[in-house]
Amino acid sequence: MTYQAPIEEILDCLENGVDIGSLAGRAGFENYDDELLKPVLEEAGKLASEVLAPINSLGDQVGAVLKGNRVVLPDSFASAFETYRDGGWIGLSFPESWGGQSMPRTLALAVTEMVHSANLSFGLCPILSQGAIEALLAHGSEDLKQTYLEKLISGQWTGTMNLTEPQAGSDVGALTTKAVPNEDGTYAISGQKIYITWGEHDCAENIVHLVLARLEGAPKGSKGISLFVVPKFLPDAEGNPGDRNGVKCIGLEKKIGIHASPTCVMEYQNATGWLVGEENRGLACMFTMMNAARLNVGLQGVGASEAAYQAALSYAKERKQGASADWKGEGAAPILYHADVRRNLLEIKAKAMASRHICYACAMAGDLSVSETDPEKKAAYKLREDILTPIAKAWSTDAAVEATSVGVQIHGGMGFMSETLGAQLFKDVRITPIYEGTNGIQAADLVGRKLSLANGAGIRELLDEIHSSVEDGRQSNQPVVVKAADRLRDATEALEAATEWMMEKLKTNKSEALSAATPYLALFGDVLGGHYLLSAELKRGRKGAHGKKLTPVLGFYAENVLPLARGKSAALIGEVDFTAEEVLALFEAS
Repeated sequence: MTYQAPIEEILDCLENGVDIGSLAGRAGFENYDDELLKPVLEEAGKLASEVLAPINSLGDQVGAVLKGNRVVLPDSFASAFETYRDGGWIGLSFPESWGGQSMPRTLALAVTEMVHSANLSFGLCPILSQGAIEALLAHGSEDLKQTYLEKLISGQWTGTMNLTEPQAGSDVGALTTKAVPNEDGTYAISGQKIYITWGEHDCAENIVHLVLARLEGAPKGSKGISLFVVPKFLPDAEGNPGDRNGVKCIGLEKKIGIHASPTCVMEYQNATGWLVGEENRGLACMFTMMNAARLNVGLQGVGASEAAYQAALSYAKERKQGASADWKGEGAAPILYHADVRRNLLEIKAKAMASRHICYACAMAGDLSVSETDPEKKAAYKLREDILTPIAKAWSTDAAVEATSVGVQIHGGMGFMSETLGAQLFKDVRITPIYEGTNGIQAADLVGRKLSLANGAGIRELLDEIHSSVEDGRQSNQPVVVKAADRLRDATEALEAATEWMMEKLKTNKSEALSAATPYLALFGDVLGGHYLLSAELKRGRKGAHGKKLTPVLGFYAENVLPLARGKSAALIGEVDFTAEEVLALFEAS
């Protein structure tokens, strides 16, 4: 069975989870109303299920191939991208004035989830373009916007992000790519970049690279980096692809997954580039692109978890083995009727739904921020988005690695066979906790920067919101909901204790605080997932649509994820009986 878009569950998350309807009529979203929601999702679901999912396995088996300086993908990928482009999907959330549709980003991310579920390799191309669009909208000159935005938003051209170099890795401040001013106001860019996703391909007529480089005499480190637009083909007087620029792909990385997503080694030799923003302020510009990409990567986790659930459920219905008291039919029971398999399926489903709610809530905070006119409320929404972004990226992708691994387990021996979808999903999603800032970097960002923003006001407001959900849940007359509320209350108290400890350690021993950052983010994500699942269940109840179909998911999450919060908090807070120096001595001696 191939992927089928879960339209009703996505609708439930949008309507009951994050209340997307509240965006109707807000500034910038004048084109949006609730009547558009289901038709848009249904069309995107058809695209994902009927166009992208059927070519997923071919992409894994054949992959991207480097021929000279050209990267060639299976023919079906170019035609699929044409269908995707012609549907206007890339520009769904971008301004109508530049050829977009001015829809909420929350809706666009729901579409992105379905694309990633169907074909993770394909989905990477449009999210890189969307990140380039975000950067140019925020920081590009009027000339750059006029030259590039409409073509990127239409999908006629695609975009990339060029940060990493062989010697630099995540430390972009160590990059050595050079930018030399030309007399005509452009710059000559020279250097090598690695791990450039969709850096070269044959699915669009031009590729627009956003490249970090250093001007001569610039300050050392991240403060001396500038950002440049460097197209594969230089636009001619009419804005069409003209002469070939001095940029080419000189190698493709051999990866354990996402084989149809070309991961390129790019070489720049006096390539013509245009400055984006101010000199030596490139990293700030690039972070606009990276923050957008981080949430999109979180959605990759959601998409992979959903796809793993569907693949494992389909197999569990078909595979017959052994006897089960729950099986009333004749002969061997489908393994779905074995209790441990059902538990595994519930684990995947619960974490997939929780991560979907976290990511959509992050997108919703961003939509509320950009459409808000009251300065105080605008700042509060932006603060919420900033706090949720590292959690959405890291928790959702960690959950996806677990989900796809459990999916392989449900398949048994067949799950270890390379031709199964379960195995492909496991391989494909393993990169997501690594790129766009490793999940360790996300945890350090949450602890080192986000906790203290606005003197901790954003964290306190979020915790207060969770307590309100707890009280609403405890006042309901639904046993599963009341029990879930009690579990969430205990988990939230554990999170509060860990947060207080973390705030204190940031003042007295930052190294110790950062060493606990990853488990802290995991704990925070666990609690947020429970909060959003409970809130959605309560809203269904208030509408008179109790949603019994989804209630077992809340119950499982409450009984199997939230009780772990006490132990995670205690382990995080526990006094360390050894120093960093002692640990380093252990490693150095090995």
